[in-house]
Amino acid sequence: MRKIELLSQMQVRNAKPDKGRFVKRLLDGAGLYLQATLGTDGVNRNWIFRYELDGVRQDMGIGPLHTIGLADARRKARELRAQILDGVDPLEARTEQRVERREKAQAVRAEQAKAQTFAQCTEKYLTVHGTKWRNAKHAAQWRATLEAYAYPVIGDLNVSDIDEGHLVRVLQPIRKKIPETARRVRGRIEAVLGYATVSKFRSGDNPARWRNHLETLLGGTQKAVKHHAALPFIDAPAFMAELRGQKSPSASALEFAILTAGRTGEVIGARWSEIDLKHKTWTVPASRMKAKREHRVPLCDRAVAILKGLEHRGDFVFGTAVTGKPLSNMALLELLRGVRPGVTTHGFRSSFRDWASERTNFPPDVVEMALAHTITNKVEAAYRRGDLFEKRRKLMEAWAGFLAKPLPAEGANVTALNATARHPTRQAGQGPQ
Repeated sequence: MRKIELLSQMQVRNAKPDKGRFVKRLLDGAGLYLQATLGTDGVNRNWIFRYELDGVRQDMGIGPLHTIGLADARRKARELRAQILDGVDPLEARTEQRVERREKAQAVRAEQAKAQTFAQCTEKYLTVHGTKWRNAKHAAQWRATLEAYAYPVIGDLNVSDIDEGHLVRVLQPIRKKIPETARRVRGRIEAVLGYATVSKFRSGDNPARWRNHLETLLGGTQKAVKHHAALPFIDAPAFMAELRGQKSPSASALEFAILTAGRTGEVIGARWSEIDLKHKTWTVPASRMKAKREHRVPLCDRAVAILKGLEHRGDFVFGTAVTGKPLSNMALLELLRGVRPGVTTHGFRSSFRDWASERTNFPPDVVEMALAHTITNKVEAAYRRGDLFEKRRKLMEAWAGFLAKPLPAEGANVTALNATARHPTRQAGQGPQ
C-alpha cells in the first residue's frame, strides 16, 4: 500500500536543499512532491506532481507554495490521479484547457473590438455615405432626426442587440403625430443597421425593414409621400404675367425655373460656365443633378432674354448683388409665399407635366426627359441613347408660348374657351404646344 500525506506543515514550511546542493524534493506520497530550490532571492518552494502513463514519466508543476498550500496541493494531486485512472494525460488536458481559454479570450476581445453602438454606427455610415448627398444640410437633417427620435432608445445600444421591440419603442410614439418623420426615421435606422450588418458589427435580418415585418407590428401602412403643392396649369400664364412685373433676382430665378421646368437647386446653383447663349442651351453637370447624369436644357427665347438681362455677379447666374453667391434654397419659396401662399416652386414641374399631358400631343417620354426623370424600366433605359433634345426644344418653346398668353378673365369669350377645351392641342396653326 502506497503511503500518502507524509509531510507535516513544519516540514513544508522549512523545506530547503541540503548543504552544498541547490535542489531537494520532499515526497508527500502518491506522486506529490514539494521541490525546494535555492535561488538568488532565497529558497523557492513549488509543488510537483510526478506520474507515469503509457510507459512515459512526466513531471507536472502544480504551483508555488506561497499560492497553493499543503491541503490544496493534496486536493489537486487527487484530481490528477483521478484523471490518470480515466486514461487522461493531465499535462495534455491542461494544455488543451489553456488553448481553449486563450481562444475564448481572443473571441471575447474580437467581439469587444467590433462592438459598436447605434450612434457610433450612424457616424460611420454618414462618413461613408454622406458625400453622395448634394449638400451638408441633408446630412445634418439625417443625423438630427436620429438624435431626436432614435438615440434616446437605441443610441447607446450595441447594434447587435437591437431588435424589433426597440424599433417599436422608437416609432410608436411618433407614427400618428408626425408620420412622415416616422417614415424617414425608420428608413434611416434600416440603412444604418444594414451598414452594420455588412460591416460585421451585427448579423441576421434587419429588424427595421417595413414590409411584412414592422408593418405587422405597428399596423397599417406608411403614409404616402405628400406631393408638392402645385398651381393649376390653367392659372400659370396669369401668374407669370404678375411675376414678370417684379424686378429681383428671386423673381428672375423663379421665372427661369418655371420656363425650364427645373428644380430649385439646379436653378439657383446655375453657373455662367453652364450657359451657352449662342446655342440657347443650359448644361447642368451630373454632380448637381438628382439622377447624377448630365442634363442639357433647351432655352426658350424668354429664358435667354432673362439671362441677357442679368448682371454678371461672379460665377453664379442668379447671384446676390452684394456677395455674388447663389440665392438661398428658401429665396424662391419666400417669394411665392408673398404672392401665392401654399404653392411651391417644385409644384410648377407638376403644372408643366399636367399641361403637357392635357394640352399637347408630345410623347410622354419627351416630357419625362424634359423633367430629367430617370427611366425606371431597365430594358428601356439600356437602349435609350439620345436625350430627345430637339423634340424637347419644341416642347419648351410651346410651354413658353402657353405661359406668355394669360387667359381671359372668367366669363369672357366663353365660346373660345370651350373650343379650346374640345381641341386641347390646337393653337394658332401650330402642332403640339
